[in-house]
Amino acid sequence: MDKTIVEEIKKLKKQRNAIILAHNYQREEIQDIADFVGDSLELSKKATQVQCDVIVFCGVHFMAETAAILNPDKTVLLPEIEAGCPMADTVNIRELKEWIKKYPNSPVISYVNTTAEVKSLSYACCTSANAPQIVKAVPFDSIIFVPDKNLADWAKKQVPEKEIIPWNGFCPTHHMIKKDDVIRAKNIYPDALVVVHPECRPEVIELADHVASTSGMVRFAKSSQAKEFIIGTEIGLLYRLRKENPDKKFYPLKTNMICPNMKITTLESVLRALKENKYIIQVPEDIRLKAYEAVQRMFNLMS
Repeated sequence: MDKTIVEEIKKLKKQRNAIILAHNYQREEIQDIADFVGDSLELSKKATQVQCDVIVFCGVHFMAETAAILNPDKTVLLPEIEAGCPMADTVNIRELKEWIKKYPNSPVISYVNTTAEVKSLSYACCTSANAPQIVKAVPFDSIIFVPDKNLADWAKKQVPEKEIIPWNGFCPTHHMIKKDDVIRAKNIYPDALVVVHPECRPEVIELADHVASTSGMVRFAKSSQAKEFIIGTEIGLLYRLRKENPDKKFYPLKTNMICPNMKITTLESVLRALKENKYIIQVPEDIRLKAYEAVQRMFNLMS
């Protein structure tokens, strides 16, 4: 049955001049049918470089929005409309606007894991990989950082001269890792390097051998001389790590590190998206332009 669905997807993809993007946390079979697998912003940028009419984004809502922000002339489809992000949802727009009034000299730096509307209220965006670099580069002594307090803490430790006012949000999947979990994993796999995502708690990050975004973890695993790794992020990444590094071993820091929203997308929903044009993600033009400016400023600050 899966083979039949995959063949149908390939046929429709060709007919519609579509590409399939899959986040690193997606199901194995979704990663296998994707044209590109990676981080959310990395995927949206990749789509700008490809001649296509349709983008099927296998991820969560804010990711499809980002693709729509960067690819306004293409149809962006999110196969499962209920695929959201609990961390992105912590930002209440009304409250954020109140913060902006309360701290007039502290512009908003928003993690890309936010809605288009939050991005539109931001001076610049950042990723989990470049958050410290962006915080350091912005020409302000104080910033509001949304929505991840753990990523804010990670950036603050590397840029102590800046004042960071953090939003009280976090990723439930990464936040579940405790210090004892790291110690336990190290005892089980004493020869393995601990690699964690900067969305993890500060005390977890302190025990890690390396801290990186998901794509950063992929690069680190490839270049490292080590043969064993304990991976502190959503377990979907382990499929890609094992696939690209068959001579190395990868262990989940916790086996229950699963983002339910990332697992909603199935082959059937990708097929339906291509067949029925579901679900089209559109960003109002006034919001899109302001959000695009924040994303573009991030690119400029990195150059």
